[in-house]
Amino acid sequence: MKIRDAALKLKIYQAGKPIEEVKRELGLEDIIKLASNENPLGCSPKVQEVIKDLCDKIYLYPDASNYELKKAIAQNLGVKIENVFCSTGSDSLIRAICSLFVGDGDETIMGEVSFQRYEDSTVLMGGKAVKIPMINNALDVKGMVNAINKRTRVLWFCTPNNPTGTIITKDELLSVLDLIPEDVIIVMDEAYYEYVTDENFPQTIPLLEKYKNMIILRTFSKAYGLAGLRCGYGVANEEIARYINTVVGPFDTNLVAQKAAVAALGDTEFLNKVIDENTKGREYLYREYERLGLEYIKSHANFIMVNTNRDDKVIFNELLKRGIIIRPGYLFGMEGWLRVSIGTMQQNERYIKELENILNK
Repeated sequence: MKIRDAALKLKIYQAGKPIEEVKRELGLEDIIKLASNENPLGCSPKVQEVIKDLCDKIYLYPDASNYELKKAIAQNLGVKIENVFCSTGSDSLIRAICSLFVGDGDETIMGEVSFQRYEDSTVLMGGKAVKIPMINNALDVKGMVNAINKRTRVLWFCTPNNPTGTIITKDELLSVLDLIPEDVIIVMDEAYYEYVTDENFPQTIPLLEKYKNMIILRTFSKAYGLAGLRCGYGVANEEIARYINTVVGPFDTNLVAQKAAVAALGDTEFLNKVIDENTKGREYLYREYERLGLEYIKSHANFIMVNTNRDDKVIFNELLKRGIIIRPGYLFGMEGWLRVSIGTMQQNERYIKELENILNK
């Protein structure tokens, strides 16, 4: 059996522990998961109704063109349907982008602490991941652009950045866009876009007309609460969108995901509730971290990185014993830190109570 050398370099992605796995391992029943940045309010009631009505249609293949979903996304964003592409979450689209633009010896540039799948997909295609050190836990946008060379194919701008929660501001972005060669693809990964309330966050959709090498990625997994259905999407100029649509599988976005995503886009009242609850939870955790004397990174997403100044593996396991799942920072190269998703207020309060008990032991 001959495995490609590039594939042998990959490591299995470590996702947040599933609730069922913790139940099996520790014999616990009352478990909260604050590890994978899922929406604690779930999905819109309108989405639930749509899913129920689809039970007698799941024997059918989904629409390979994703027409209704692309149409809804295009209307929501104010772009043409030809600018839109969809697939099974952002992971799949990141792989598609690399399969189109990255080959042996090519390079892609990303933050030193950013979404792991950029590196994985780059390496899988025989490319090299160039990681630029962070500045105050944020992407060094100028440093990333300065690292461009003749082998560079893609820039990964994750904003809000996972796992630090920091953003690229409008001024930062506009100061470098004209410095990026037209043959280098600019990926604006905005998976947490809906949670951002800062007016300095750039609106990238209008930039597509000028910057033909820009791709914007978003998802229904986070604020819309459809993580289990795996539905990501993006927009770009018509040529790039057409190529991406040829690379992703014809049935990658399943029937339920397509219909549910259309319904999710139509329920702005629920989305506003999600954003409001997340903002309240974020402010609560800030206050509690300050009370406990813990350093944290101000976040624009639905998670916060906090520095416990302890062994994060130990804190992770202690919280796990108490039925609380979080992500330890060593997974991101940030030893001592925890990435904790913002839950319901009840979940947030339980987490803080248990964290304080552990720190005081």
